[in-house]
Amino acid sequence: MSDHKFALITGATSGIGLELAKVFAKNDYNLVIVARNQADLERTAAQLLEQYAVLVVPISKDLSRVESPFEVYEEVKRQGIIIDVLVNDAGQGQYGEFILTDINREIEIINLNIVAYVALTKFFLRDMVQRRSGKILNVSSIGGEMPGPLQSVYHATKAFVTSFTEAVRNEVLHKGVTITALLPGVTDTDFFRKADQEDAKMVKEGDKADPAKVAQDGYDALMAGDHKIVSGLMNKAMVASSHVMPDDMVARQMHKMMEPTNDPLRPQQ
Repeated sequence: MSDHKFALITGATSGIGLELAKVFAKNDYNLVIVARNQADLERTAAQLLEQYAVLVVPISKDLSRVESPFEVYEEVKRQGIIIDVLVNDAGQGQYGEFILTDINREIEIINLNIVAYVALTKFFLRDMVQRRSGKILNVSSIGGEMPGPLQSVYHATKAFVTSFTEAVRNEVLHKGVTITALLPGVTDTDFFRKADQEDAKMVKEGDKADPAKVAQDGYDALMAGDHKIVSGLMNKAMVASSHVMPDDMVARQMHKMMEPTNDPLRPQQ
């Protein structure tokens, strides 16, 4: 199909996923891009092809459906594509108190943020180990390093991703495969609108990272063979402090940062 290597990137039509697709294309990787919206996929594929002159294969799948990762792998194999780099990026959250949020939506988020990562990693990692060549980048979050009141399920899924990534990395240390976890903080993407979290204090009043910078950090760490990269100095400091503070204190601080700025019960400054 092509002499260039292939990177498969989920969630590649917006945010960090789109920026990762650009970084890989800029470095002469052909792309398989996966997202649920066919129109967005076609638009993104055309944009990447025009800008970087690489081959772009779009696959439209809703990865919150348990069967979708299986179908993605089958489609890649059907087309005879060898995936040299897998990037698990697609992820969503839901904002609000756990007793009030929609359990069906949370199950979809768990499927997207955990089940799809596990299934795609298993399928493509087996092939990589057999070839003794390949790389996997799992996009986690600094949220996985601390409890997240008002985003409890999202933070928990990212804690899973980081732990899972580090464990599997250890299993394949001497099998020719590099696995890296990328931990961004609050980033200027569409994530918060989809999660109904735009009014949260940390989103509305805090600084947001440039997704292009986060993507470059992730790419550089993956190519260097790093096991984990926290993107951004402030995020590194936040993670470090959360590791030395008691969990209940971290949870209280995170709750304050997650509170909506329009909460009538919140004291005015």
